[in-house]
Amino acid sequence: MKRSSFQKSIIVPSRMVFIMWLVFFIEVKFNFDFGILGVEPRTVHGLIGIISMPFLHGSVTHITSNTLPILLLGTMLFFFYPTIASRVFLQCFFFTNALVWVFARPAIHIGASGLLFALAAFLISFGFFEKDFKSVIISGIVIVIYGSMFFQIIPTSPIVSWESHVLGAVVGVSSAFLIAKNTK
Repeated sequence: MKRSSFQKSIIVPSRMVFIMWLVFFIEVKFNFDFGILGVEPRTVHGLIGIISMPFLHGSVTHITSNTLPILLLGTMLFFFYPTIASRVFLQCFFFTNALVWVFARPAIHIGASGLLFALAAFLISFGFFEKDFKSVIISGIVIVIYGSMFFQIIPTSPIVSWESHVLGAVVGVSSAFLIAKNTK
């Protein structure tokens, strides 16, 4: 593994995590609640959440549970698929949040878990659609590490945006299908 390739691969995910923690620190330090900037479905003021949602977290547990997966899945995406990584990351980020705005229940949705589900679903399904050895191995690794997270698409708590989990997975699989289809 080239050191410079790994260093390039971690730039976007680490910047994402840095902004998440910076926003969280500002909220805690200055007693702000940026939660109002989350996605509030089908409202004009909720549109801002399409951009801000993944940077907003409700607790230390919430942000901590999103940090390592963003770093790991994002770095895997940029390391193994550098030519398509930026496109995939932006699609997963934007379309997941936009679909939450369109389809989710009335509530304020915050957190990066929709993006995580999109990235994981992309990395898993791309191997099945692409059918090359490297992609299949990457799919298997992601299934082993993060496969159980897909049980979180089942609504279990009114404070968890299971919709962002489901819609993120849909965006990830759709992105993988379309990109694999266009590379053949």
